[in-house]
Amino acid sequence: MEATMRPPASQILDSNRQVQEQIREIDALFLEAGLARSPRRSSAQPARLRRFDGAAPEELRAEAPVPRIAANGVAWLPVGAWERHSWLWHGFSTRQGGVSRAYCADTSPGELNLGFTPDDARESVLCNRQFFVEAVTGDPATPLVTIRQFHSNVVVHTASDASREQPQKSDGQMTDCPGLLLAVQTADCIPVLVADRRRRAVAAFHAGWRGTVKRIVETGIGRVRLEFGSRPEDLIAAIGPGIGPCCYAVGEEVFSAFESQFPYARELFCEVYSTAPVRTRYPMLFLTQRAPGHSIVGPNLHLDLIEANRRQLVAAGLKPKSIQVIGGCTSCLPELFFSHRASQGRSGRMMSVIGVRSVSSS
Repeated sequence: MEATMRPPASQILDSNRQVQEQIREIDALFLEAGLARSPRRSSAQPARLRRFDGAAPEELRAEAPVPRIAANGVAWLPVGAWERHSWLWHGFSTRQGGVSRAYCADTSPGELNLGFTPDDARESVLCNRQFFVEAVTGDPATPLVTIRQFHSNVVVHTASDASREQPQKSDGQMTDCPGLLLAVQTADCIPVLVADRRRRAVAAFHAGWRGTVKRIVETGIGRVRLEFGSRPEDLIAAIGPGIGPCCYAVGEEVFSAFESQFPYARELFCEVYSTAPVRTRYPMLFLTQRAPGHSIVGPNLHLDLIEANRRQLVAAGLKPKSIQVIGGCTSCLPELFFSHRASQGRSGRMMSVIGVRSVSSS
């Protein structure tokens, strides 16, 4: 039999160069898409995300806001820049004040739980709501309108206080009816209040990560413009306390959801490295024998949900200077705020309220 002819060495080298050049082109395309090609050949592996900017929790932590103490003992947070608008009611509650004892130590004073949670007595919550309404409006009898929140982008128009008896299912509500106080409840999610200075219309939105991906705030601004003829330049907004990027660790499925909806999604995430004293002092205790990238010890992916909703307000046409961020992380400040995550699910609820002052209360 004839011997098999092998190509010359120069031809093999040229072929290898072409293959390597093709691989580099593929890697460049992967890099542009935010992915990295898996070097493993034994089986197909999902491409890994590129690394994010890293930070320590203290670098991302916002300063705690200073609450105002009402005459009835309720500690709440007004928006300083809004107090010149005499027609506007608004405020964010804290957990301080009130009569609830479900979530505090036996020796502590009562707290201001404003949600009908399984652990608290309904009578205590109703009393707390009157205290909070009185702190904001001066009249405990002011109608407080709540909604049945379910992490959606549904926004309803509240035209009267009839919704008090049977709250509508939504994650946002709006009105131009004087004398009503619209409310959303949170315990880590982001509350957003919006007011039209010219039309004297208001709105309140509840934005968890699912509602944020569904553009609850951006959609809500569109509904306000449609219902009341509002112009973006006349709108002002306030973002209340919620869980901050210092504490809000999420999975890659959350990143994927955001990346599918927002071109700036990567700017909302970072890798946060633990700075626990034990880990800092004894790093050898946390070493594992797993391959790099497969250990459960390492940085976590954190989401800045406050910035995500600020971006939506800007995208809806509001001027950045018209947006106030109250600050404070609900998970970092358990003495000031309720936090669902920090308390492993056993938590009270805070309220964020806004309304058009009635003529009789002016």
